[in-house]
Amino acid sequence: QVQLVESGGGLVQAGDSLRLSCAATGRTFNRYVMAWFRQAPGKEREFAAALGWSDTNTYYADSVKGRFSISRDNAKNMVYLQMNSLKPEDTAVYYCAATTRLGNSYPASAYAMSVKYDSWGQGTQVTVSS
Repeated sequence: QVQLVESGGGLVQAGDSLRLSCAATGRTFNRYVMAWFRQAPGKEREFAAALGWSDTNTYYADSVKGRFSISRDNAKNMVYLQMNSLKPEDTAVYYCAATTRLGNSYPASAYAMSVKYDSWGQGTQVTVSS
């Protein structure tokens, strides 16, 4: 397991951009598959984006594809979620997650399964006003 701390959430207007950050502990961060999940009020936690061992291995939910971008900086033990063209429907608590159970050769659907992830951050609130 790895300890995760999210930051960067806030209140923005529809159409704005926001960048979330997730700081991770650990000496083998580069071997963790990272992901962002989100939970809107009254809804179940849902997958948003995942990233394998490099920025070339990315996976996105259809609802955020083309608007969100996940990336990592292994030298800094950081993962980011760049969110563009934000919509009110994006309002949620965003959680950073990590796992060693996945690599770069799994079906795309595997990365969207919350049960695959061992470590979770406490979440950061993103609110998008209309």
